Parts: sequence; C-alpha cells; structure tokens
Amino acid sequence: MINMNRKLLIFFSLCWLCLITSAQVFETDDQLFEEDDFSTLSFEAEFEEIGMMPAILDENVNNLLDSWHTRYFSKAIDYCIDGEENVFFTEDVYYDRLSSLPCVIPMDYNHLVRNFIDVYAKRRRDLVRYILSMADMYFPVIEQILDQYNLPLELKYLAVVESALNPKAVSRVGAAGIWQFMLATGKIYNLEINSLIDERLDPVKATHAACRYFQEMYTLYGDWHLAIASYNCGPGGVNRAIRRSGGKTNFWEIYPNLPRETRSFVPNYIAAVYIMNYYCDHNLCPMQMSLSMATDTIMVHQMLHLQQVSDILNLDIEHLKLLNPQYKREIVPGNITPSILKLPIAATYDFIDKEDTLYTHRWDELLAHCTPVDMDAEGNPTRETIRHTVVAGENLVTIANRYGVTAQNLRTWNGLRSNTVAAGRRITVNINNGGIRYAAADPEPEKTAAPATTTATVTTAATTSSTAAAASSTASGSAETTYRVQSGDTLYAISKRYPGMTVDKIKSANNLSSDRLRIGQVLRIPGR
Repeated sequence: MINMNRKLLIFFSLCWLCLITSAQVFETDDQLFEEDDFSTLSFEAEFEEIGMMPAILDENVNNLLDSWHTRYFSKAIDYCIDGEENVFFTEDVYYDRLSSLPCVIPMDYNHLVRNFIDVYAKRRRDLVRYILSMADMYFPVIEQILDQYNLPLELKYLAVVESALNPKAVSRVGAAGIWQFMLATGKIYNLEINSLIDERLDPVKATHAACRYFQEMYTLYGDWHLAIASYNCGPGGVNRAIRRSGGKTNFWEIYPNLPRETRSFVPNYIAAVYIMNYYCDHNLCPMQMSLSMATDTIMVHQMLHLQQVSDILNLDIEHLKLLNPQYKREIVPGNITPSILKLPIAATYDFIDKEDTLYTHRWDELLAHCTPVDMDAEGNPTRETIRHTVVAGENLVTIANRYGVTAQNLRTWNGLRSNTVAAGRRITVNINNGGIRYAAADPEPEKTAAPATTTATVTTAATTSSTAAAASSTASGSAETTYRVQSGDTLYAISKRYPGMTVDKIKSANNLSSDRLRIGQVLRIPGR
C-alpha cells in the first residue's frame, strides 16, 4: 500500500512538472514580460531592471519646478481632486485603461510599463503637475503639426519623456530642446544652430524636424515601437539589436539587445501616455496658469533685442524668453533674415503701434556692439574666433551648447582629453555667429587675418567696445574724426556708432560710389 502511494505521488508530480514545462514552452511574447507580483521596485532595482532612467526624470527636477514661469501657477483646477497619496489599481485596470485609449501606436502593458507608471504617479508627482500645466501651452501646437504630417497624435507624449515639455532642456550629452535633438542631427533636419540662434529650442521648428524623423523611421521599420526606440538610439542601435536577435522585429523580442537607456524608452513612453490621460485617478491635477496662452507672431525685419520689447510693451523679459527660446543672445536678427517674434496676442497691436520707438530704444546700450557681419560669396555668415572663460559649474557640453558647436570641437581646438575643464581657464571657440558679431572688437585692430575670421574676447560690457570709443570721441557732436574699417564692418553698422550719422553722409565724405569696404581702410566721419 505504501509503495502504491509512493508511485501515485511520483506520477502526479511528473504530471504537474509536465504541465509547468508545457506552459512555459507556449508562453506568448507578451507574457515574457509579465510577473505575478507587480510590486514596485526600489530605485536601485529599477535601474538594474529597466536600465538608465531618463535624465529629465532623475536630474534637475527641483530647478525645473523653481523656474520662472512656475510663479504663474496657482491652485489645481476645480474639477480635479489633488492629493499627496497615489492610488494603486489592479493589473486588469491598468491593462483595460491603456487598451481603451484611441491610439494607433500599441499601448502594451507589462511590469516594465507598470514600474514607470509608479515613477510618474508616486515619485515624480510634482513633475507631472508641471507637465500637465505646460501641456496646455505646447500640445495644441504639436498636435497641429503632427496632423500636417499625418502622424499619430499620441506621439506628442514622447516630448514628455524627452524633455518634460521644457523647451530649454539640455541633456548631459548636449541634446537640446523639447525634442532633445543632438547638434548634428538637428542640422541634418535643417535646424539652424549657431551662437545666435538654436532652432532646436524652437518648439514649432523642432516639432517639424521630429515629424520628418518619425516619418523616415516608420517607413524604415513599419513598426511604431521600433521607430520610437530609434529616436533614442538611432536606427543603427535598433538595427544591431535586430541582427543580434536573429532578425526579429518586435520591440519586446529585441529588448535584451537594445542599449540600456533605449530599453526603458518605450515602456516610459507608454507610462507617460497613461499618466497624461488618467492623472485624476491618481489624485494628480494640472495647476492653473495665469500666464496668457494665446499668442501671435510678428515678422521682424530689423535687429531687435528682447529687452527693447520688454521695456516698451511692458512685458516680463522672462515671458518673452519663454515664448522665443531660440534666440540664445536675446537678439532677433531681423536685419539678416526676416525673423519671427512670438508675443502674447494682446501685445501684437501694441508692437505695431510702437514699432519705430522699439528699434531705437536703448539701441546704443543693447545693440551697438552687435555689429552685423558681411556674408561670404556663398551667403554664409562670417566665422568668428572668441575666447571663453570657464565659470564654476560649466563643462565642455554646456559651453558647446551655448555657442552652437560640439564638445568634440572644443576638445580638438584646445587639446583637451575630457569634457571636464577647470573654472577660470580660457578656451578657444570657433563659432558661427549667425551674422551678428558675438563680441566687441578692439578699437584699433592691427590684425592681418582673412576677412572671414574675427578674433575677440567674450564680453557683455558695451563700454569696452569700439562703439563707446567712437561715441566718446564725438561727445561734442561737431568734430570730424576718422574710423579704421575692421573685419565684419558695414557702412550701416559704422554709421550707427556715431549719433546723427547716416550711410549717405559717410559715402559723401569719402567719395564712395558703393557700400564695399576693405579691412584697414580709413574713413572720414564728418561732424554733424
């Protein structure tokens, strides 16, 4: 009897083992990522489990939440109950909610997605409130552009993952803007990037560039998860993962062979879609923003400083910078090419009424040292060599983004081996100044350099410029003086150095039949 019981026990044990093995063999691809226990991981465990956390979720959150425009945030909107405690749900609820969203892109659910949902709903609650508020400013624009390209509107949530909807976000490796384009990639997609303008920071132009990228990647892969993954690691990283996975083309199947940060990218994106649609269910609410969301654009045809606009139209300079983040030096280069200035809609008519006053207000103080630069034969702006003094907290990546170059460029020009550089060191930067000279030139240049290059020291003090020297030499407004032509000078720029002077007066005093100048030429500047 005992032997019989033992035989029965062995028999049932073998049957049970066979059932388990069979279930594992016929496990579906989705089940490969499921677990019975969906308890949230610790921060360290998440790092090991899903790879590198996106920098925007892990760095500088406090700085972002303390940024200028948050002063315009007020209490949560009335229809939503905001609290400090997250609400947890069963796995079926998460699955059903994602499945019910009207999306073209598949919203798969597994424990990786759940872990990121918990990051948003539990650890980064203040960040989510911030993103929800900024979405009112950026999502309507992004949706309109996505629709122009016939792309899924839910791609707008990828900007949440990339930048937390911060148009001035800069990553540790130099990616910038709401869509986090690297400098080289931005230029491939026709974004202008130099020391004057960085169109990666322009939400409209950057979104157009991102849409062109999405179109290309979806045409290449025919799969939205792979297209999104390529946005993080490039098509090369996705192609390598496909090869290492034996030709499989499903994101979850090639997941182990993707770069570490890219593994987290798609689950993070799906979690962002979830939290942006179901935030109320987790006691999260957007803050009300008293800042005007309605804006209009003005086409500017002269050089203009944002501070001029702020003073005359009585607008907060930080508001103007938020609306026009692409102008890195706060200069709108309308004298080079017609340039867009975005304003609160209520201020656009005021701008038109006071336009003449705007261009002359504080000109000598704000723009006199910003000499327009002649273009070369191909229409390219003059290159300029400057010296930058490193301040505490800077590294080659942050410096490179300031001037529209790469960290590798800076290492090459200065013989450096790493991106770390000591505060106080002066480094050489060869910039594209965007057509407006970056720094004030020396009053009496004796350089013999080619016309396409200017050497200057970075300074923001207009009193050190040759403009100040010219102004002081004609303090009486009556004495005739002379001026030696410098690299990048034009008759218009020279005339602006002397109160009451015009191009025609200079041409008449020097018997000039054209506007052409040569470096070193001495011009007579007549008294008024």
